[in-house]
Amino acid sequence: MSLYSSFEAFELDVLKEVGNIGAGNAATALSRLLNKPVDMAVPKVSLVPFEEIAERVGGSEQIVIAVFLRVEGEAPGNMFFIIEEGSARRILQQLLSINIEVQEGYTEMELSALCEIGNILAGSYLSSLADFTHLTMAPSVPAIAVDMAGAILSYGLMQYGEMGDSALLIETTFLEDCQSLEGHFFLIPDPESFEKIFRALGVVSE
Repeated sequence: MSLYSSFEAFELDVLKEVGNIGAGNAATALSRLLNKPVDMAVPKVSLVPFEEIAERVGGSEQIVIAVFLRVEGEAPGNMFFIIEEGSARRILQQLLSINIEVQEGYTEMELSALCEIGNILAGSYLSSLADFTHLTMAPSVPAIAVDMAGAILSYGLMQYGEMGDSALLIETTFLEDCQSLEGHFFLIPDPESFEKIFRALGVVSE
């Protein structure tokens, strides 16, 4: 049975629960950081082939903001928090109350704020997954980039060699004053790590 067949049979329930708990933890962490209420909707969780990642964020030539972290430990891999420019500016203005100083590009403070948001989200989801699987997984220091989605993913490949052929996608939605702010969180385990994670979650591929 293929990984995808096993995954479909598992009905995503456990990974959805991981996403729910991660979202709750992230909302709590953001509320403390910003000293204001922050809600997060129940995230959508799916498994996508690596080659479809860029399409999910608007295509390989779409300019995006990406926060990248390397996962170290028993199930190493790569994590990307990717948001489109429009969403990034709305997050800065609505969630962080930062006035956009320039219409093109981002200031160092704006990029630092977006990097911290991605870092909190990634850490919250990774902590939830580590708790469920009882595998040690720790994020590296985050890096942020503004570039085409295809270029950012290629850079990740060059930095860490072969990546896994599938990504766990968690579509994240912040809720602020009844307006939604969306972002895409991708966990791409290394080739040998996906099986460790799924076995730990009770999914056995044959």
